Amino acid sequence: MKKSAKVTLSVVAAVGLASCGRSRRDPCEAQYFNEMACQQAVSDGGYYWGGSWYPMRYSYPYPFYYDHYHTYVSRGGHVYTSPATTYAKPASGPGKTFGTGGGASSSSSGGTVRGGFGSTGSGGAGS
Repeated sequence: MKKSAKVTLSVVAAVGLASCGRSRRDPCEAQYFNEMACQQAVSDGGYYWGGSWYPMRYSYPYPFYYDHYHTYVSRGGHVYTSPATTYAKPASGPGKTFGTGGGASSSSSGGTVRGGFGSTGSGGAGS
C-alpha cells in the first residue's frame, strides 16, 4: 500500500508541475513582465495569451507595473519570459483588437481586477 501511495503522489505531482507550465501569464506581473504586452494590456483592459483574450481591469497606470518589475528584478527576482507571439492577437476570429484604447471599460464583461501586487493585490489571477 505504501508503494502505491508513493506512485500516486508522484503522478499527481508530475501532472501538477506540467500544468503549471501551461498556465497563462499576466504580462504586467513582475515575474512575467513583458513591456509591450503590459502597455497594451493596461491600455486595452486585457491581453491575449496563446490566442485567447483575457479581460483585466488594471487599477494603476502602466508606470506602476513597470516600476514594480524593476524593483522585483533589483531585489533578485527571476523573470520568466515568454515569446512575444504568445501575447499576439490571433490572425482571425472574434476577440478584442489591440490598439483600440478600450481602457477599463472593455473589462466590464467580468474581467479580473488587477490592483497591484503582494498578498492583497495578486488575487491569484496569474494562475
